[in-house]
Amino acid sequence: MLLRLAYLGVTNVFAMLQLLPTSDRIKDIEILALRH
Repeated sequence: MLLRLAYLGVTNVFAMLQLLPTSDRIKDIEILALRH
């Protein structure tokens, strides 16, 4: 259950990031997200 919620949260974050123009800040956020 908890893993499913975490997975949905991560997919939603990446979906929102895809809507934004790519920049160095977004890449840094992706790196931090993958690190955690």
